[in-house]
Amino acid sequence: MIFSKWLVILDNNIMNTKINFSDNIDISSKDGLAVLRHSTAHVMAQAVQDIFKGAKVSIGPSIDDGFYYDFDYKDPFTTEDFVKIEKRMREIIAADYPFIREDISRAAAVKLFEERGENYKVELINDLPVEVVDVSIYRQNDYVDLCRGPHIFSTGMIKAFKLLSVAGAYWRGNEKNKMLQRIYGTGFADEIALNDYLILLEEAKKRDHRRLGKELDLFQINEEAGPGLVIFHPKGMMLRYLIEDWERKEHLKRGYDMVMGPQILKVDLWKKSGHFDHYRDNMYFTEVDEQIYGIKPMNCLSHMLIYKSKIRSYRDLPLRYFELGTVHRHEKTGVLHGLMRVRQFTQDDAHILCTPEQLNSEIRAIADFVNYAMGVFGFEYEVELSTRPQKSIGSDSDWELATDALEGALKDNKIEYEVNSGDGAFYGPKIDFKIKDALKRKWQCATIQCDFTLPERFDLSYIGADGEKHRPVMLHRVILGAVERFMGVLIEHYAGAFPVWLSPIQCILLTVTDKHIHYAETVYDKLTAAGIRCEKFFENEKLGYKIRQAQMQKIPYMLVIGDKEVEAQSVAPRKRDGENLGSLPVDEFIAFVQEICEKKQ
Repeated sequence: MIFSKWLVILDNNIMNTKINFSDNIDISSKDGLAVLRHSTAHVMAQAVQDIFKGAKVSIGPSIDDGFYYDFDYKDPFTTEDFVKIEKRMREIIAADYPFIREDISRAAAVKLFEERGENYKVELINDLPVEVVDVSIYRQNDYVDLCRGPHIFSTGMIKAFKLLSVAGAYWRGNEKNKMLQRIYGTGFADEIALNDYLILLEEAKKRDHRRLGKELDLFQINEEAGPGLVIFHPKGMMLRYLIEDWERKEHLKRGYDMVMGPQILKVDLWKKSGHFDHYRDNMYFTEVDEQIYGIKPMNCLSHMLIYKSKIRSYRDLPLRYFELGTVHRHEKTGVLHGLMRVRQFTQDDAHILCTPEQLNSEIRAIADFVNYAMGVFGFEYEVELSTRPQKSIGSDSDWELATDALEGALKDNKIEYEVNSGDGAFYGPKIDFKIKDALKRKWQCATIQCDFTLPERFDLSYIGADGEKHRPVMLHRVILGAVERFMGVLIEHYAGAFPVWLSPIQCILLTVTDKHIHYAETVYDKLTAAGIRCEKFFENEKLGYKIRQAQMQKIPYMLVIGDKEVEAQSVAPRKRDGENLGSLPVDEFIAFVQEICEKKQ
């Protein structure tokens, strides 16, 4: 949808820079939709304050799938309140109030929000850099908000929105601050797009890996054990084993060496690497023999020590160290989410040490590996190049070389990408591969980071063809990323109905009566001996019940054993979608499953 009214766009600070756009604003575009949603957040904030007297506002940005606003209010909001809030929002939209921007002095803004009792806005203004003299505010009717914008022309342009949920959120994300109430919503250019999204939300609820993890008996996260810590059940561990076994074999094919480092390292190493200064808030520490150790949040330090254990020649390079390394990160309780965000997880981590001349071919090979892996697991993906963040280490020249190397490899591989400015790691730029699942949601998994800095800090070197010492370059990379997170994405992508090669249980034997158990046992022994993952369901239950139970467990094949199968010494496979494959000799069924697994289907 195109709106031909003007927008006011201002820069990334709350300042008085103003740019006017007059025509062809596409609200259905990524940037235009963000503007629409942010404006809808303001309307929601006005509605909440109109209904719930005394409610204070804090921040209300647009996000990937909608918007939110954080409120300080004495009573908890409920989803039942959404009806009243949405009704008031429609009244504000119908009034078609213009979004009016004003640039006022910092002092005037403090006075304005103090008079309105908006202490969170006052804090935001007071925390601005001293050189900021003026700030911008936006008004719609009698509602006023501190905001950098941009906004649509008027409230009447909002056509389709829905409030979705409410959750707790610490002010400024700091758990030492007050807990506020965050109301989430979404908005689109039209009702059709909104309805399509709401349908996807319902489908996402059905696919929620936390629910399916329990129903399929894959894993648990038990508060008694601790939040963010995953306990894998037998079926979940089998799924994990299959993924990790595939990874090990694929890495060996590509010339990687398997390594393993300890879980804790002396704090001096973390200071040397820069992690202590730039990442310690996400780390755990412990004391051993009166010395402080850091529990590793990343695997790179041990890999550098392996490299440094002896003199290296240019003929030795590249060296590719691969570790399925378990790491620990201090994630805040509020952001923990099933398998997607945990405190202990395993990364398919590798570090490649190479000459600067080898960078291009190594980066391209990793990109090819990612492309192959995503094909195996059934994902499409998009690519982003993330550049230097404000908080970083290393020289300008090294950052430029690293960024040019990543960008050049993408271009050489003819990979389309977007630039994500300022979102690189603190030690180097990176390429992020964002996979898209069956619901077209994006998940960050694979990444390639180019690092000139850590080899410098750890004084890594190799002897070149000229007999002199030279500095290698390090590539940090993951293919699937965190194994736990990737499992969560897989569960939701396939809705728990994994392809045969990944299914923890590939078939289940269903006996019609007890007299068929003896033959079913011989079939079970033959299947398991051939490497087919099989379960038995020999209980004295009706066959229809057994089939329904197997379907609920999303097992690919049900093998019914009755009189005909015993007489013919065969099995009668039934697929989980209900299709019958007819009677097959056991050996033929085994060959059938093995062929499917070989093809990764």
